[in-house]
Amino acid sequence: MKYGVNTLVWTTRVDESHAALFSRIREWGFDGAELFLSPQEPADIPAVRKMLEKNQLECTTCSVIPRECHLVSPQPEVRARGVEFLKTCVDRTAELGARLVCGPMFAGLGVMTGRRRTPEEWNWAVEGLQVVAHHAQKRQVMVCLEPLNRFETYFLNTLEDAARLIHDIGEPNVKIHFDTFHANIEERHPEEALRSVARELGHVHISENDRGIPGTGHNDWRGVLKALKVIRYNGWMTIESFAQPEPDLAAAAAIWRDIAPSGDELAQQGLRFIRSLARGLGIK
Repeated sequence: MKYGVNTLVWTTRVDESHAALFSRIREWGFDGAELFLSPQEPADIPAVRKMLEKNQLECTTCSVIPRECHLVSPQPEVRARGVEFLKTCVDRTAELGARLVCGPMFAGLGVMTGRRRTPEEWNWAVEGLQVVAHHAQKRQVMVCLEPLNRFETYFLNTLEDAARLIHDIGEPNVKIHFDTFHANIEERHPEEALRSVARELGHVHISENDRGIPGTGHNDWRGVLKALKVIRYNGWMTIESFAQPEPDLAAAAAIWRDIAPSGDELAQQGLRFIRSLARGLGIK
């Protein structure tokens, strides 16, 4: 497995001023960095790619769909904006030299309808994501869809439903993105849920039950890692937690206090914990 860290631990905006951060990420022992994407961020992709390459860091990306691009909206023009937004994320992923983009790429973050999803919404998601998948195939990018907890989306909450969505999309470069924080809320038994989606799993996010430093809360880390070992997962294990988030990110993630003393401490302590536990279970 490869160990990564999402730069959201520190910031939503990455530029040349973060050269020292990339150097520290490499020094701590991470294999790669995961960058937050939007049509505006990173603002200077060639500069960021150069920093990654200088530090011999691989890259993955993540994004969320803004409300005005809700992929399962009853308005065709909003759905069309969603497809174009995701195609742009795929393009920017490829420009960064990355081959994987992840996140809840099916609905606007925080959009709620006050009811369960409908079959029509499901079909809209399938149709839109098939278009995105075809575009991603041309750029050699894998798209990993992340089920979120019920407080952030009504559309996709469990690994079981994520597997069904991926089956209906039917494209080989669309996989499941598993996040320990969301699974702690939505899965009765995260270890068993992981085993059940072995063929569909494409990406893993490491985050404590309170979004803080991995290993300091009550997540079943041993069970999660045992499941990953059993299914022979060999992809990324990326820390995506938040220390002292910027106002926009804090509002989106509903974080109203400092979760860790600093981003640096969160990343270092989280990596030490997860690597030590993995070694103890015989995972390389």
